[in-house]
Amino acid sequence: MLSRILPGIASALHGRLIFGRRVQALADNIAEMIPDGAATLLDVGCGDGTLARSITQHRPGLRATGAEIRARPYTAIPVREFDGRILPFADRSHDVVMLVDVLHHAEEPTLLIREAGRVASRAVIIKDHLTGAWLSNERLRLMDWVGNIGHGVPLRYAYWSPAQWSDAFREAGLEEVDRRERLGLYGPALRWLFERRLHFVSRLVPTGI
Repeated sequence: MLSRILPGIASALHGRLIFGRRVQALADNIAEMIPDGAATLLDVGCGDGTLARSITQHRPGLRATGAEIRARPYTAIPVREFDGRILPFADRSHDVVMLVDVLHHAEEPTLLIREAGRVASRAVIIKDHLTGAWLSNERLRLMDWVGNIGHGVPLRYAYWSPAQWSDAFREAGLEEVDRRERLGLYGPALRWLFERRLHFVSRLVPTGI
């Protein structure tokens, strides 16, 4: 009985206490990192599209679409389903492609990074997690469980170190040109435990452009 109730409780608490602040903080940071003049944004693993819509509200003239393995019944942006590996979009068809807390859930994260680099004409923006700090894996696993258990998201707990991220970017033909680690995702009571040295947002550009 408890195993059936806990996911609902965790999801409700996350939605009430964390989700809104997280969306606003990410939208603020990512909107500032999108290149001037960008017109199209593809949000891979967009969920209900709330974050992408919030970003477009910061950047008038930016149009957002999403890609998801299973599109939800109601979404804030148009969403196209895909197989989780190959993006169903032409080369350089979107100015910006972003993956926000998606890659540590992906079966083939390196392939998905390469696909983002193929589809993006100007930038790839990645928000994800970092290992290496004190009890980083344990803290990240707890955050992942609370944030995703109510949505049926596969929890692979596959977190990378800074060196692994650098290797993946290089293998995908992407160069990191901007990076932020202080994102303001949590209030003061939770910041030290659940934010410090665990998160980053990077803007990358295809090296062949």
